Amino acid sequence: MTVPAAFESRLAPFLTQYVNWKRALGRRFDRTTRTLQSLDRLLHEQAAQYPDLNATAFQAWCRTLEDLASGVRRDRMRVVYNFCLYRRRTEPRCFVPDPALFPKRHQSIRPYIFSEHDVARLLLAASGLKRGPRSPLRPEMIRLAIVLLFTTGVRCGELLRLTLGDYNRRDATLLIRESKFHKSRLLPINNHIADEIERSVRTRAQWKLPVSSDTAFIWNASKGGKAIQELEPAMLSPASPSRMFHLHPEAAAATDSRISAQLCGSSSAALVPAGCRRGGQAPFIGYLHGARFHSVDPLLLALDRAAPDRCQ
Repeated sequence: MTVPAAFESRLAPFLTQYVNWKRALGRRFDRTTRTLQSLDRLLHEQAAQYPDLNATAFQAWCRTLEDLASGVRRDRMRVVYNFCLYRRRTEPRCFVPDPALFPKRHQSIRPYIFSEHDVARLLLAASGLKRGPRSPLRPEMIRLAIVLLFTTGVRCGELLRLTLGDYNRRDATLLIRESKFHKSRLLPINNHIADEIERSVRTRAQWKLPVSSDTAFIWNASKGGKAIQELEPAMLSPASPSRMFHLHPEAAAATDSRISAQLCGSSSAALVPAGCRRGGQAPFIGYLHGARFHSVDPLLLALDRAAPDRCQ
């Protein structure tokens, strides 16, 4: 659900206009809106002391961020900095904070490139996850999540929104609905990925679980069949499988310690299907970031020879 652009301070017209402008460009802008709302609350609650945003008011707001990591503080300060630059277009004398005084940028974590053997061991670890009353098909659902995330490049949110009705076996496609910039796209999959999906559907039917067109791909029994808890964005960095292995030490033990450390400390990961690395893949793949994957064990998730042609 999109965060409403509700502001109350003297800057409310500028803040509302700024948020609406960004959203008109196709951005949800929710996280940034919350940051701007925290600044707006301070200016509204202390309007007598801070009639406008100035250096003193900005410093007072920054002090409310002291319990956060320096990188998070820097990102939120830059949100206000960008807003001030926008405001300066119409009010040239308005206050703009000096970014040189912001916390320094963290050193980027060096990505770990997973080998075919690494990915195979991740799938093996998924098969060892315990079932539960709320997730009777946890091993199968986590395996399917890994397969789709690692071989299609879909975003985590896109995966969570997928339903069985978005899968077309005849055309071998997945319909990704209204993703970034509110655009939908058809994602081609090969026979091996389709077989994984079909196997998942048959398992659900054997357990007498929902298989209707509106059933979530990554299903569990709680919250009306909402996508499985380990992959919910509130608990997991987008598209990263770290949380599900971090929650299950016996599964993490099945992977190399170096792999487990990378998973539990990394941001997110996606896989570029082998033979599908040219620019033609752009209409299909969501985005790739964090540790990038380049191939998977052909015995497990081999892409057929048609895959390169379908990505052209």
